[in-house]
Amino acid sequence: MAGALQGIKIIDLSRVLAGPFSTMILADLGAEVIKIESPKGDETRTWGPPFKEGVSAYFLCANRNKESIVLNLKTKEGIETLHSLLEDADVLINNFKTGTMEKFGLGYEELSKKYPQLVYCSITGFGETGPYKHRPGYDFIIQAMSGLMSITGTKASGPQKTGVAITDIITGLYAAIGIQAALLERTKSNKGQKIDLALYDAAVSTLVNIGSNYLMTKQIPERLGNSHANIVPYDSFQTADGEIVIAVGNDAQFARFCDIIGREDLKEDERFKTNKERVTNREVLIPLINEELTKRSTQYWYEQCEANNIPSGPIQNLEQVYQDEHLAHREMFIEMEHPKAGRIEMIGNPIKLSRTPVTYRKAPPELGQHAEKHIKIKQ
Repeated sequence: MAGALQGIKIIDLSRVLAGPFSTMILADLGAEVIKIESPKGDETRTWGPPFKEGVSAYFLCANRNKESIVLNLKTKEGIETLHSLLEDADVLINNFKTGTMEKFGLGYEELSKKYPQLVYCSITGFGETGPYKHRPGYDFIIQAMSGLMSITGTKASGPQKTGVAITDIITGLYAAIGIQAALLERTKSNKGQKIDLALYDAAVSTLVNIGSNYLMTKQIPERLGNSHANIVPYDSFQTADGEIVIAVGNDAQFARFCDIIGREDLKEDERFKTNKERVTNREVLIPLINEELTKRSTQYWYEQCEANNIPSGPIQNLEQVYQDEHLAHREMFIEMEHPKAGRIEMIGNPIKLSRTPVTYRKAPPELGQHAEKHIKIKQ
């Protein structure tokens, strides 16, 4: 079955996570992705442990459905080979520091003259304009600078980063969106264009309601841990045998929640009748809820919430996530055969298209695995 992006050819000069994650999404959707690596390879090939037969789990997470070739872009032969690949390419993506592609003679101004239909995506830490444009950018640094760390954690913990490189992931998603938008527009104009994408910009965009709250009030938000800035109760709670997350999204849900915890009086209390009042009086309300939830098990409260249409869920570790029958049904864990590591397991693609579903055609490649197929110029 043909993928939604079958016939699209992508030349991928990116490394590590944001760019490779983006191109893996596009590859899952059917695009042909040729991963161009330096003689040393993508840095994540050496990141670990864990490794399986010398293959890095980190590299595997963002590189399936791609073909790998090695090019030294500091040589004439490397540049000539890249140009031969660009002759029928639709997209070029890179995440070099600002100015590096121009030093190679591969800046958008040069390439757009030779390949006017090329969609050119540049991912950098801070973008290609502005006073920070020459700074290197790493997810951790961007999380700190963007305000994300300032609102993550608790007052006691201090600023915290997220458990994964969320800025890289969000930037990768934006890159996939921007590339597809540019390809769609090209069907009308018959012209390519440049996408200038910054991790810093992408991270700030994730501030959503917290950012909007600040813009309206100019009040610097505090770290709330697992609490919600605009909704109460919306938090994690201790139970008799563990923890549960409960998200009461409206006043009707709150009334039902009060019934199931045996505190009908709370729904009539003027301090808690509306979400606005609950947010104002969260310091009073949350301890009262905690007191009731510690009397029963996580499973009991989960079943009660589910029966009363109150969003809730247990806090699961990765073993529990891996064993979740719902995720198995949704095919969110897949198996592939790797040329060196043998059978590998990967997290699947969440996009479920009805006519042109994603496909898992190729395991993440070994370094230079597809040189014979794509390299015609002697290196």
